[in-house]
Amino acid sequence: MDFCWLSHGGVVRILKGRFPLQKPGRATGFDFRGCSLQNQKVSSRRGMGACFLVVALLAATALPAALAQKATPAPVPVIAVDHGPNAPAQMGKHYVVLVSLDGFRYDYPRKYGATHLLAIGAAGASAPQGMIPSYPSLTFPNHLAIVTGLYPEHHGIVANSFYDPARKQYYKISDPKAVRDGSWYGGTPLWVLAEQQGMRSACFFWPGSEAAIDGVRPSYYLHYTNDVPVAQRIDDVIGWLQLPPAQRPHFITLYYPDVDHNGHEYGPDSPQTKQAVHYVDQQMGRLEARLKALHLPVDLIIIADHGMQKLSGNWVTLDQYADLSHFHTDGPLLYPDSEADAQKAYEQFSAAIKSGKVTTFRVYRRINAPAHLHYWDNPREGDPIVVPTGPYLVRAHAFGKPGEDRLPEVGAHGFDPRTMKTMRAIFFAEGPDIRRGVQLKPFANVDVYPLIAHILGLTTPPVDGKLNALRPVLVKTGKQAATQPAAGN
Repeated sequence: MDFCWLSHGGVVRILKGRFPLQKPGRATGFDFRGCSLQNQKVSSRRGMGACFLVVALLAATALPAALAQKATPAPVPVIAVDHGPNAPAQMGKHYVVLVSLDGFRYDYPRKYGATHLLAIGAAGASAPQGMIPSYPSLTFPNHLAIVTGLYPEHHGIVANSFYDPARKQYYKISDPKAVRDGSWYGGTPLWVLAEQQGMRSACFFWPGSEAAIDGVRPSYYLHYTNDVPVAQRIDDVIGWLQLPPAQRPHFITLYYPDVDHNGHEYGPDSPQTKQAVHYVDQQMGRLEARLKALHLPVDLIIIADHGMQKLSGNWVTLDQYADLSHFHTDGPLLYPDSEADAQKAYEQFSAAIKSGKVTTFRVYRRINAPAHLHYWDNPREGDPIVVPTGPYLVRAHAFGKPGEDRLPEVGAHGFDPRTMKTMRAIFFAEGPDIRRGVQLKPFANVDVYPLIAHILGLTTPPVDGKLNALRPVLVKTGKQAATQPAAGN
């Protein structure tokens, strides 16, 4: 293997030959085209509207038929950061490949016949009634919840786009500068946890993986792009696992946007979504087969960040029911200039609800938000809190010309996952540390963090997730699963 050494906030290795060459900082970041209107002028001081709920990772579907009609994109360069070799104590441990199939609803495997995923579940563990996302059931908050074990209010990414009253700045997933700024993120992502304990990690896309969180990036990562050669995702994962043991990552993430994209554009019940399900299911079959051919102790965990629901009605526009002239706004998130402004708006919303004028949302002062939302402890969440009662898109202000102000998509997410079952996500796991044939009851996605930390033998900081919920999937015998359980669990 050939290496080029560069200085970029530390020593960075750029791998040549096995992976395409990339200098740090050149590629565009999380450029999610069509980000459910949050790429429009939606975060404003006064009156600039935004949609509620969904800013999904809308990328090219990458379905075989579509790929046949366009040129194959160039490989996405892998950036290698030199953290040194795996510590001797880590080299003998098992491996975890964590795959996210964005927007893959819990019932899609049986609804659409995802035979490979169902087989993985039969050979290992599954959650037939789904894994429960954190609120709001959006892409960035939930990907971060899964890899930090923290609810969004604790890891800080409370929506795909939001305002921070203390920083007086907006975070947007369409802004590469913000996405790559580690100061926005709380918690200790699994790749950071691994690197801090002398274990190498790799991320083929994952929200937050481009940022130096606690000053740490994965040993191998890529800048997000929509255009990825079909074979590269799996080829790179296998390539990483074929590196010499000293450089080989033990924790790897992999991400596919296809099902989410088609669920938004065509709805969860569409032929296009069925086609996307079949495509990523085939990819999971390929990945499983190639992992087994390595003859390494690899646990494959396949999850989604949220589900999908067909939208109802039209826009719900909040400034029709309360005076929001003294608020920063971002989508449905409301940031008052003063406590008096927050209380006034809350009372106006409450009066509209009590009179029957409004049935599409509930409203709470942030401190009184329902406990199950875990959405009351961070000023980034705004105040008051508006929670839809059904599959409605909510925004602070209207935008667009009259007659053009239509819903932007057929399907959406971001709703309360405890009251809307269609927000639930898949969970499948298979490998040497996973018991065969285990079917789990619904559990919170923050519980995945202590499970993976336990398999890898990593010691965790205090987190919201609990190992007990997923302990039944673990093989009871064997040194790996019995050593160094996640702290506090």
